[in-house]
Amino acid sequence: MNRVVFFFLTAAAAIASKQAPETPQAPAPASVAGTWTVQSDFSGNQSEQSCAFTQKEAALTGTCTGERGSVMISGKVDAKTVAWQFETQYEGQTLTVSYNGTSQSAEKITGTVNVQPMNVDGQFTATKTK
Repeated sequence: MNRVVFFFLTAAAAIASKQAPETPQAPAPASVAGTWTVQSDFSGNQSEQSCAFTQKEAALTGTCTGERGSVMISGKVDAKTVAWQFETQYEGQTLTVSYNGTSQSAEKITGTVNVQPMNVDGQFTATKTK
């Protein structure tokens, strides 16, 4: 009987000493702080703006300046996914412009842009200003 008790105590100690497997850490958000030139294309209608991003961990803030003036942006970075939006006025209507992209490298973000409530979609490429 002592052998059986010893076996169970040894097995219990071995199980207790094993650590739970480590949970994989989520990848760190891409670093996108800085000034970017954002070129957008809506069915052949192109526009360009300069965006200055400030990043604190996953939170993204800053300003974008284009032919219609400057707007404040807010967004987030999740691994390589970069998203931001802003509101602007057009002919008395408030528009929400949303960018959703992927960081291709430290100098390039590509993705889609959507304007609501007009439900207009386009593509964009952002290039980091040197």
